[in-house]
Amino acid sequence: SIGFIWDLLDHTWNEHFEQLCAFKKQHGNCYVSQHDAQNKSLVGWVNTQRVSYKKNSLRSDRIQQLNSIGFIWDPIEYAWNKSFDQLCALKVQNGHCTVSTYDELSKSLGNWVHKQRVLHKKNTLSSNHIKQLNSIGFIWDPI
Repeated sequence: SIGFIWDLLDHTWNEHFEQLCAFKKQHGNCYVSQHDAQNKSLVGWVNTQRVSYKKNSLRSDRIQQLNSIGFIWDPIEYAWNKSFDQLCALKVQNGHCTVSTYDELSKSLGNWVHKQRVLHKKNTLSSNHIKQLNSIGFIWDPI
């Protein structure tokens, strides 16, 4: 065997999949940021998988492979859930959902909380997100 690659597209897909597996091993998840300059090729490949999936043009075996490693199909929802989980942890710790945007440790979460209130006032926050926030006693209109 001289190592000839018969299907270059399959080979390239598998190489990127292995890169994503290595990324997950290093970072603990498959969240490859759009702004990750060190992994530009992987960023592009991940986006291509998402687009192909939405167009129903991604092979089912590839969907299964990606699902098996915890592929993030919707990075916006992933980021929202990550912030929501942080807010839940804060509530468990402090007994409330009040977050300061002035405290350096919680500034990012405070900004996220503020954004949820703004989106809610504009009626652009999804009903699912509203239900989730209501379920933890989120205060929509702080004094």
